[in-house]
Amino acid sequence: MRLFAKLMLAVALLLAGLAPAAAQKRIALTFDDVPRGRGAFLTPDERTVKLIAGLRRAGVPQAAFFVNPANLGNPDGKGGEERILAYVAAGHVIANHSWSHPHLSETSAADFLANIDRADAWLRPRDGFRPWFRFPFLDEGMADKAKRDAVRAGLKARGLHNGYVTADGADWFLEQLTIDAAKAGKPIDMAALRDLYVETHVGAAEFFDGLMVKAIGRSPIHVMLMHETDLAALFLPDLVAALRAKGWEIVTADAAFADPVNQLFPDTPSANGTLTEAVAWEKNLPAPRWYERNSTKLLGALFAARVLHEGE
Repeated sequence: MRLFAKLMLAVALLLAGLAPAAAQKRIALTFDDVPRGRGAFLTPDERTVKLIAGLRRAGVPQAAFFVNPANLGNPDGKGGEERILAYVAAGHVIANHSWSHPHLSETSAADFLANIDRADAWLRPRDGFRPWFRFPFLDEGMADKAKRDAVRAGLKARGLHNGYVTADGADWFLEQLTIDAAKAGKPIDMAALRDLYVETHVGAAEFFDGLMVKAIGRSPIHVMLMHETDLAALFLPDLVAALRAKGWEIVTADAAFADPVNQLFPDTPSANGTLTEAVAWEKNLPAPRWYERNSTKLLGALFAARVLHEGE
């Protein structure tokens, strides 16, 4: 009878719409430093075409591109505005990553907010704009809490929300290693590079999800930090397939930033890194609070051994 009563209660809750949701792993994809210059293999125009096609082929409903408008003035920035518009036309959204990508820890709060305002003036009138701001280098002032709080207050006054990150696979570093290898004329094992790129991101999603569950008792809708790189353009469908194989659902950036985790503003000894790390630190969870492949030393060694086959 007790089992029957439990079953009847579960049915009643389900019919009432009150049944707890099944455990889900959900993640949105976001890309920083847009528009970037030429990478190891592709022109900026080629990269944008491939990235849009890859997102479409992988069935990614919406990604977010965090823009540094100052990049439009770089030699490789020619056509950058058209590429940004192409992302929006494909159904994706754009947000603020500052005008020129400064470190908050190396900039006054007033100058930093002015840099944000300059980017906002360029971004806000455009289609696809979202009022999200992502700190360059994920640097929210490091140990300077007064500066951190001044900028947090400034963002709130401007109606901007923190475009936080919950999962980071250090793809910027893999991209730079690849660029350096290509410039040096080193042979690059593309299949091995793809596998390293994919498994590193999937590993990041899994690690940070486990850490967040420990910290807040649930799996939030995660936000993956990526960059507008050749590697993303070449390997995104492989990455999405691998995430789905691990049980991840790819959702919109809009859905991710609507998650209640958006309301967390951790108070930690140093504000620099993922929201997941900061929350875990605030909750006094023991290290490690960041993914092992966020170590450039470790990731660099893996790249040298597996992609360049050095030391064989």
